[in-house]
Amino acid sequence: MKSLFTTLFFIGITLSTVSIVSQNKNQELVNKIDSYLKASETNGFSGVVLVAKKGEILLSKGYGWADRKNKTPNLPETIFNIGSVTKQFTASAILKLVEQRKMKTSDKLSLYFPQIPLDKTDITIHQLLTHTSGISSKTGGFRYHEASKKQFLKEFFEATLHAEPGTSYQYANANYILLTVILEMVSEQTYDTFLQKNLFVPAQMKSTGYKSVNFDKERLAHGYYYNRDDEQWMDWGTTQQHLPDNNNHWYSIGKGDIHSTIEDLYKWHNALKNNLVLTSKIRESQETPFVAENDNNTSYYGYGWAISKSDRDTKIVAHNGSNGLYFADFVRFVEDDIVIIYMTNKFLGPESENVAREIGKMMFDANYKAPPIPRNIYELIHEFMNINSSKNAKKLPDFLRKELKSEFNDPAILNRLGYSRLKKEEQADWALELFKLNVKLFPKDGNLWDSLGEAYLKYNQKEKAIECYTKAVEFGSESSRKTLNRLVKDDQ
Repeated sequence: MKSLFTTLFFIGITLSTVSIVSQNKNQELVNKIDSYLKASETNGFSGVVLVAKKGEILLSKGYGWADRKNKTPNLPETIFNIGSVTKQFTASAILKLVEQRKMKTSDKLSLYFPQIPLDKTDITIHQLLTHTSGISSKTGGFRYHEASKKQFLKEFFEATLHAEPGTSYQYANANYILLTVILEMVSEQTYDTFLQKNLFVPAQMKSTGYKSVNFDKERLAHGYYYNRDDEQWMDWGTTQQHLPDNNNHWYSIGKGDIHSTIEDLYKWHNALKNNLVLTSKIRESQETPFVAENDNNTSYYGYGWAISKSDRDTKIVAHNGSNGLYFADFVRFVEDDIVIIYMTNKFLGPESENVAREIGKMMFDANYKAPPIPRNIYELIHEFMNINSSKNAKKLPDFLRKELKSEFNDPAILNRLGYSRLKKEEQADWALELFKLNVKLFPKDGNLWDSLGEAYLKYNQKEKAIECYTKAVEFGSESSRKTLNRLVKDDQ
């Protein structure tokens, strides 16, 4: 008995030690992630992040403001527009109807719309779900403009297909709007009602919905954007204020603009994982890599999810989304049993899209340290212009390199800011210097030479304008030729 007791004692000590070591490693990881997000917050980052591993939430936290004016902080329960992360819910709703044997993914549109044009009769539900219907990404209007269901259907059916159905992938929001039309037709319920009853309630998601969400409006995160003309951050308000307040929401519904929290999305992850809303067979079909999203075949589209492989050759099931202000990313490392959910209401720049992936790198590489999200580049340039005269324009690239920790390589940025200033400056100043700097940085871009020529014309420097338009034509800007010919003719 003494020997058995001793053995059990040492086993207990060993297991306890392993547990403590694991807890310490998790805490180190959480501290590293939190430090990255706090450093980003210093640069203007605003959002929420949830990280879970093997069923344990390691981090669930908000950063920055949900409502800056009223000093309402972002919290785990703050509600965000999740953009095209919405598509997994629309796809799940369709698959719920498949599970209920009310429809099939092989069904053709002609089954639901007998009078549609011949080129669209054989488009299938599967092709809508996988963006292989042949419909163009340009089909449909601006998400917050009013459009009736009838109007959207007319536009969809009259649209010219960019490819024969089933032959190629092109991500198009119209596919998921049409799926929503079919969902309401088959279920005889509204989109909101069907999702609440069949997805959100079973998953115990109480803060998720499209338009009919019952919550305190103070929990809604406002969207913020940097206004280049006014040179300041602006409060766009909330999506609920911009969505049509009637049923003419058929440019938005089904493809985006569902609202949720990181906590609710984690409940959704668990509901999928435990087959609470869909059977395992149906869920597996949803996460099947049906069609390549790119020429490198590094990512595939399933039903409302994108499927790829990690550096360790493990499966990643993910989807992101944005309406231009909010950005959301939902990344599930399926075989590693890790989920990262991230949402922001203040888009600082391209790095704002990489937060979940940066956290993923830290999860799997103890030596990796993510660089903070830098400040918005337009805000940085305006700051430089406010403390420097235009004579110091040549120092701007070094300033940006230092602040961004990377090379400045986007010619469109200075071009946009040049035109913003051109509206305001009657005398040659920063506008002209920004255009001059841009052609120095990108000397073979004909469009930039055209912009510089336009600035010289405004400031009555015709000879220099002719030189610039000549360069523009030389580097392929055919639209500059007409202006050049007119200037040369006037000179003769």
